[in-house]
Amino acid sequence: MKILQILPELNVGGVETGTLDLSKYLVRLGHKAVVVSAGGSLVSELEASGAKHYTLPVHKKSIISVFKLIPQLAEIIKKEEIDIVHARSRVPAWIAYFACRKTKAVFITTCHGYYKMHPFSLVMGWAKRVIVLSNVIARHMIEDFAVPHERIRLVPRSVDLERFKYLDPKLKRKEDFNIGIIGRITPLKGHLHFIKAMARISRLVPRLKIWIVGDAPASKEAYKEEVQVLVRRLGLWHCTEFLGTQRDIPGILAHLDLVVLATTTHEAFGRVIIEAQAAGVPVVATQVGGVVDIIKDGKNGFLVPPADPKSMADAIMRVFKDVELAKEIAENAYAQVKEKYNIELMVKNTLDVYRDALSNFKILIIKLSSLGDIILSTAALRAMREKFSYENFKISFLIGEESKDILLRSPYIDELLVCDLKNKDKGCKGLWSIGWILRKKNFDIVIDLQNSRASHVLSYLSGCINRYGYDNKKFSCLLNHSIRDEKPPMDPVTHQFRVLKMLGIDLLDSSLELWPSVEDTLHIEDLLNAQWLPEAQKIVGINISASKRWSTKIWPREYLMRFCVELGLQDIRVVITGTADDLVYANMLISSLKNTKIINACGKTTVNELAVLIKKCNVFISTDSSPLHIASAVGTPFIALFGPTDARRHLPPSKNYIVINKNLECSPCYKTKCRSKRCMTEITPNEVLAALEKLIK
Repeated sequence: MKILQILPELNVGGVETGTLDLSKYLVRLGHKAVVVSAGGSLVSELEASGAKHYTLPVHKKSIISVFKLIPQLAEIIKKEEIDIVHARSRVPAWIAYFACRKTKAVFITTCHGYYKMHPFSLVMGWAKRVIVLSNVIARHMIEDFAVPHERIRLVPRSVDLERFKYLDPKLKRKEDFNIGIIGRITPLKGHLHFIKAMARISRLVPRLKIWIVGDAPASKEAYKEEVQVLVRRLGLWHCTEFLGTQRDIPGILAHLDLVVLATTTHEAFGRVIIEAQAAGVPVVATQVGGVVDIIKDGKNGFLVPPADPKSMADAIMRVFKDVELAKEIAENAYAQVKEKYNIELMVKNTLDVYRDALSNFKILIIKLSSLGDIILSTAALRAMREKFSYENFKISFLIGEESKDILLRSPYIDELLVCDLKNKDKGCKGLWSIGWILRKKNFDIVIDLQNSRASHVLSYLSGCINRYGYDNKKFSCLLNHSIRDEKPPMDPVTHQFRVLKMLGIDLLDSSLELWPSVEDTLHIEDLLNAQWLPEAQKIVGINISASKRWSTKIWPREYLMRFCVELGLQDIRVVITGTADDLVYANMLISSLKNTKIINACGKTTVNELAVLIKKCNVFISTDSSPLHIASAVGTPFIALFGPTDARRHLPPSKNYIVINKNLECSPCYKTKCRSKRCMTEITPNEVLAALEKLIK
């Protein structure tokens, strides 16, 4: 693998040390390690290990600087053929996020802090995988930043046991009792509370030595002076040393009898704790953040409330007075470090995250409506599942509320997402809300089979880098992988597969599918049994309706009546299908045919129950509407009556069917209203009867 880590600087610190350690091991294991930072004292050591470093001012908190650096980082990613970009801080993360969108690299973050709820911090949760150092940070990212649990990975910090040698606290104890606090001198590190605790024990520990390791950043110099003033005021100046920034932390720990972590706010992890434990130094720490993952109070260290000098002093005195206890604490802590916080385990777990991110993909298919079009998409859905295995690919399907029942039991999808663009998700606000939900799911590929303005907008709002669909001028500029329509017109399944062709998926099987339940079958059996149908009875289904707006698709009622009379004379039972809105029409039809036994199923079935009913028909007859697609999916021979629409574009695939259309000079016109309706009135009952005879034989 080719890994690029990006962080503000490469000077001394927990983040920097972790970056350096990981880079060294990546090189040892045969991977390419690249680091981008503003430079620092660790660059030479990094390059000596075989890793590559690029110096960019990625530490600057400037919007102008961020935008300037995005193309530069993208060029580095392309040049080094990077697979993974691992961001370890917020400003570098913003740069990396947009650079990854310009390349094929996968974006990963590590949360090294307990970030405040600020828009600036949101990017840390936008990665494909979000690495956290402790359970506290994991909960924080899930609950406060709405990062899905499935994207969180726990990888604690580690310590290089080759650098930190264990020394028995009992053998190391001399006349002086050396207590150290290691870390940047900032208010959140609690130096003032530490000094107050030292003042309490200074009267009880005759040869106390206080080591303050670390320095203040330029913005916190006033706080450092405040700490120094407090040291003088409490009479501790003679036994306190301000050692500044130190590179040789193992050497410092070799002389310490105790390390104190006095942090007052949530600590993401606390690397200094495991480094001290690796060196055999007992630790007293405040009970904050990820510290509780490391220290079990009284067993491998001591936990005290934050900002509580008295409790801190009491815990320190326990270690000072009882050398055997100090030894027991140190031994337990060292055993845990070897087992859970060794560098080899950290590298292994991090590489597992990388492999997981590279091998597991989330695909979103968008097909919002209509009922028939959803059924037509089942061939594409099956082909995608065959192409993308269950093991490494998760397929989600975004569908409209009115069509969701079709795919509820589909074996080809892992997740069905439902929206309602006509009601609760209506308008720009609704699209934005759905887009926000999709964005949190972090899809790798979006396939837009709807190809409408709304679906193109949702594809873009999903935040997915790879978005596929048709270039149809309906906001198709929001797709970054598109294909233009070709002429002459083609059938709907082939049309969908032209989009899938961009993903290397060929049309090998155009058959459609539906997945009714046992309950659906039982319901239809009850419906038909109530009509006293003999087992050998021939049944012909007729769909009497179309979409409300498509009055031009309806076959004339008088033709339908004559046709049903003829079927009755041939001892063929007729089942009429339609929606609840067609009940008035259906009742008028039935009352006009008193000598013909019509089975009325209008408004009495769900889409899956209708599939069972149509499957029981010997032949099904319909205009260009969704029941025609259902007949295709369940394998029932059908007669398709086409008028204002083009059969070449809308006819579902089937092995046994007949299309009747008149090919008038004005058709296909795609008009929803027409005075003459010649294209439908010229389809006579005799023509349909002749077609029925061919199919029924």
